[in-house]
Amino acid sequence: MESITIREVQPEDLNEVARVNELAFNSDVEGQLIKLLHARGKAIISLAAMSEGRIVGHILFSPVSFSPPQPGIRALGLAPLAVLPEYQNQGIGTLLSHEGLRLCRSGGWQVVVVLGHPDYYPRFGFQPASVFGLGNEYGADEAFMAIELQPGILDCLAAVACYCSEFKEIGA
Repeated sequence: MESITIREVQPEDLNEVARVNELAFNSDVEGQLIKLLHARGKAIISLAAMSEGRIVGHILFSPVSFSPPQPGIRALGLAPLAVLPEYQNQGIGTLLSHEGLRLCRSGGWQVVVVLGHPDYYPRFGFQPASVFGLGNEYGADEAFMAIELQPGILDCLAAVACYCSEFKEIGA
């Protein structure tokens, strides 16, 4: 694998980040979502994977709330995670995920949820969210996962995780 560095996304990166997501997902929805989350200050952690001065991957974490409200729990949602097709299967998504989760922990976040491939995210410690009594507004089952960054924080929880309103607004 080429030398990959991970850094925070800057405002001037947003068009390139949107293009990475468009090519990875064959859709412009994720790129629109990223721009909207950044514009509204809801891109809590947004990282770019760089190769030779070019953005080849991206990960974003935004706030998640719960219904009923859980004021003692600070949670983020991981979405989206994208790598340019020609750079996929080279560990770039893994690098982005590890660094993103490290920053979540160091920032005092307690939980991260993800709606993603159930064979991919468990390598980072994600488990089916239903194990924690956690549902989601999309009705997803095994694809909806959570990781406790503060062990035990989700004990005895019975709630639905709700992504930022921008997800519905953009149709994601």
